Amino acid sequence: QLQFVESGGGLVQSGKSLRLACAASGFTLDEYAIGWFRQAPGKEREGVSCISSSGIITKYVDSVKGRFTISRDNAKNTVYLQMNSLKPEDTAVYYCAATSSCRRDYVLTLYDYWGQGTQVTVSS
Repeated sequence: QLQFVESGGGLVQSGKSLRLACAASGFTLDEYAIGWFRQAPGKEREGVSCISSSGIITKYVDSVKGRFTISRDNAKNTVYLQMNSLKPEDTAVYYCAATSSCRRDYVLTLYDYWGQGTQVTVSS
């Protein structure tokens, strides 16, 4: 089955850090741009960050700029999201998915191989 497996979530206090990992299962991700998304309770899933297949291009939504860093290790078939200075409003289930290229808008239907997500909870 082709999908991502997300890991690294947990419960942390405000201001702390977490590093999420997104491992590809059943395929190699080096030809894909990878996006990170999150979905808080009662809210729609939103795009957070995207990295191009080469890793040269990265983009972030304004709410995480300067705090989150996306990276990839194609040799390990894994993409990471380093999250620093976490805030309670970052609480959500975080997902990753593949697309052909990073775009200005995070259109969910243009992304594939969704995983089950990993829960991030930030306490105040």
